[in-house]
Amino acid sequence: MSAFVLGIEGPSNKTSLVLGTKGPSNEMSLVLGIETSCDETSAAVVANGRRVLSNVISSQINTHRPYGGVVPEIAARKHLECISYVVEEALSSAGVALQDLHGVAVTNGPGLPGALLTGLPYAKALALAQGLPLVGVHHIHGHICANYLADPAPQPPFVCLVVSGGHTHLVQVEDHLTCRVLGRTRDDAAGEAFDKTGRALGLPYPGGPHIDALAKEGDPHIIPFPRAKLPDTLDFSFSGLKSAVLLHMQKHGTGNTADIAASFQQAVVDVLVANTLAACRQTGLSQVVLAGGVAANGGLRTAFAHTCKAEGFQLFMPPPVLCTDNAAMVAAAGFFALQAGHTSGWDLNAFPSMDL
Repeated sequence: MSAFVLGIEGPSNKTSLVLGTKGPSNEMSLVLGIETSCDETSAAVVANGRRVLSNVISSQINTHRPYGGVVPEIAARKHLECISYVVEEALSSAGVALQDLHGVAVTNGPGLPGALLTGLPYAKALALAQGLPLVGVHHIHGHICANYLADPAPQPPFVCLVVSGGHTHLVQVEDHLTCRVLGRTRDDAAGEAFDKTGRALGLPYPGGPHIDALAKEGDPHIIPFPRAKLPDTLDFSFSGLKSAVLLHMQKHGTGNTADIAASFQQAVVDVLVANTLAACRQTGLSQVVLAGGVAANGGLRTAFAHTCKAEGFQLFMPPPVLCTDNAAMVAAAGFFALQAGHTSGWDLNAFPSMDL
């Protein structure tokens, strides 16, 4: 990975980390990615769907933290305030100009309606003004494609667990553009369960990273929280686990919150690992790939590393910065679509709910 620029809260409150930049060569196909599906405004330049030249992320976590979750209207307003700055920073950090680009990729669903309708029109206008092809990207497909930016990168076919605040999917990735859903959550996504449990424990928003940190201090086996196993399916269910945590706290109090956090996290991780490896056995595929914000969870990454090594599966995990929402993954997905000749029309719309 050549460059990352991490910005917080836009130009008025910018904190950045630049890990190096390499300019383009004549053999590169450069795609600008734009991501505004939730509470990160991000733009990135990716070469040939594999090499990150820049990846700028303006996070709204501090803005939404007092409310305990993302406020859609505020998220849309924040995207509008900083999207031009973020795109300009991505181009500058990559050392490219608009005329160097070969395409524009933008997330058009699923996500928050107001958030999507900030990035999408911006991407349309930019592509139209520059005479560039436009391609809409499915947010989950983008998360999968984040793995192609890692080193080493997987090669399809493989089984991918996409696990985030809004999505928990098991996907058979047949090639760079074709995915088949093997299982999904029937209620809460894993990340949603993390955030709600974190709120119950009095942890700051977002709860997932705080539970992960707190779990390191607790005993993951001291509280026997349930593991939902749905018969004859690879689907997930986490609402019962969340309810079990709340019931435990009502009966026994918060007690040692570290033990509660560790036992809760272990229950989630056990189910995610078990279903993913069951999917590998059913499909006969040996590559396991993680994607999505919860894929940055330390307990999950450790469990997959140990289990895959023990059972002979090859594991791929993107670096944590590519697990959470970012535009580099969108640019990578856009590259593979453009390479196959797929483009979107100027009537491309946003779809808050969108099947994979």
